[in-house]
Order: sequence, then C-alpha cells, then structure tokens
Amino acid sequence: MTKRLTEVAKKAGVSEATVSRVLNGRDGVSEATRTAVLTALDVLGYERPTKLRGERARLVGLVLPELQNPIFPALAEVVTGTLAQRGYTPALCARTIGGVSEMDYVEMLLDHQVSGVIFAGGSYALTDARHDHYRRLTERGLPVVLVNAGVDELGFPRVSTDDAVAVEQAYGHLRSLGHERIGMVLGPEGHVPSRRKLDAMIQVAGWGDDEAECVERSSFSMEGARVAATKLVERGVTGIICASDVLALGTIRAARRLGRSVPGDVSVVGYDDSAFMTCTDPPLTTVRQPIETMGQAAVDLLVTQIEGAGVLHDELLFEPELVVRGSTAPAPGR
Repeated sequence: MTKRLTEVAKKAGVSEATVSRVLNGRDGVSEATRTAVLTALDVLGYERPTKLRGERARLVGLVLPELQNPIFPALAEVVTGTLAQRGYTPALCARTIGGVSEMDYVEMLLDHQVSGVIFAGGSYALTDARHDHYRRLTERGLPVVLVNAGVDELGFPRVSTDDAVAVEQAYGHLRSLGHERIGMVLGPEGHVPSRRKLDAMIQVAGWGDDEAECVERSSFSMEGARVAATKLVERGVTGIICASDVLALGTIRAARRLGRSVPGDVSVVGYDDSAFMTCTDPPLTTVRQPIETMGQAAVDLLVTQIEGAGVLHDELLFEPELVVRGSTAPAPGR
C-alpha cells in the first residue's frame, strides 16, 4: 500500500497524503488534483477503489500495429501531444509479433475505464479479420476514432488520407516522365486502403484485363515487397507505385538485386513520407500523408464524442502531397 501511494503521488505530482484523501473519498481536494491522482492510478495499472470505478479516467488509448514503420511513431507523437494539450493522458498500445494482440489491448483499456480509443492500422482495415472487439466498444458506448480507411459496417468516425488523390498524383508524375508500364505493390487482398488505391488506379489508368499483370500484393514488410516487386520488374514494369514507404524500400532492393538501377531503369513512388526518406539511396519520391493535421483531427473527433457533443459518422478525407525526390526519373529510352 505504501509503495502504491508513493508511486501514484510521484506520477501525479502531489503528496502521499493527498493521494490517500482521494482514494478514501475525503473532501479538501480540488477536482483537478483528484483527476490527476485517478489518472496516475490508471496509468500505473492499479485498480481504483470500488466506489470510484464507475467513473471513466481522463485516459485515452492509442492502439498502433507496430513502431518499426516510422509513420506510426510520427502519428503517436502528434496524437499524444494533442491529447495532453486537451487535458487527457495517452496510453500507447503498440502490437508486436507474438505479443499482446489488438483484442487484448481493448480488454486492458476497458478495464482501465478509458474515456476513448484511437486506432491506427488495425484489423478494422482488413475485411477478412475479426472485428468482435470493436463491437464490444460500440456496445459499451465508448468513443472511438479510426485513422485511415476501415470496413464500413463498423460505423466509427474515420480520419483518412484520400487514396484516390494519392494515386492520381503518383500516376500523373510517372506518366509525365514517359512511363507506360506502371505497376503497383499493395497490401493484402482484404486491406481497405490498398483496395481504394487499386480502384483509383483502374479509373485513372483505364486498366482492364491487364490489371493482374500490373499488381502484386505483399505484407507491409521490405521482404514481402522485394518478392512482389521482383515479379513486376521481370514483367517489364518501369514505374512502380507502392502502398507505403516500407514497400517502396523493398521494391528498390528488388530492382537492384535484378541488376536494375533506380531510377535509371525503374522509378519507384512510396506512400507516407515517413522519417528518413530523404536519407535513403536514392532519396524516395513519395506521397506525403498530412499526419499532423490528421492526428489533431482524430483527437478533436474523439474529444467531441467524450464531451457528448455528438458523433460525426462521416469519413474526413485529407489531401496528400506528392514529394518528388531521387527515386523517379524519365522512363528508359526517354
């Protein structure tokens, strides 16, 4: 008990006596201090006293698929900072291979009486994944916001980059360089953002029966992208649009292993503009997601729900920006 008082007091920035007063429900403590103590209790993983469990903490979960892809730490930085400015304490939950699953994180967050949850890159974006844990959140009436496209039937507010505009920008750039054989390295078949990118490509490029020859799918890893891109390059594709920067880096590796130069023989366009893409060899041409604006919008949507001001079920689409660097050049022979 003494250890708990000490840890909570240190976390909340108050005295142990103040923590004791809050936990015992005594008067003489300001609402702000009381909230700080209860939030510290939640963050440290201690159970609230029974009489205090009915109240939600000013704690918000941010559930990410990983932290190796630089785009997710970038989003986490924006979201956690914006939450802190709004008076909420972020609880970062990052999944790892063989570690805690998204479903397990949801249960943990519910146990901690969180005020809401923001998801990015979760199984909501996969049509063939299980979505039971999201429905649990709906049943509990917990505010939720999804970052980037998810399956429609979940009904949560979404903040997304406009995939159609992203593809139009990337395709237009490669065509302006004279590329005629343009392919795509996308995520898995059931990945909704990848599906949107493919639909946009079919529209803008007028693809028909030749679609299968120009598209390869991969897990979101450099190794998977290398296998997928190898097939495209061997089919004579000279321009490749990728569904993430990580896939683009794997594509560059594939071209080089086949003895092709980037961008001399093959031009590559990524998606995200995550950290260090200016430092790759060559620096990566990519479509930048407006992560800062999207992260702030996700927090605004969540806080609006928490404060009972209504729920916006529409999807907010944000326009991306093509950033031209050294991984694209005129098509061979131009």
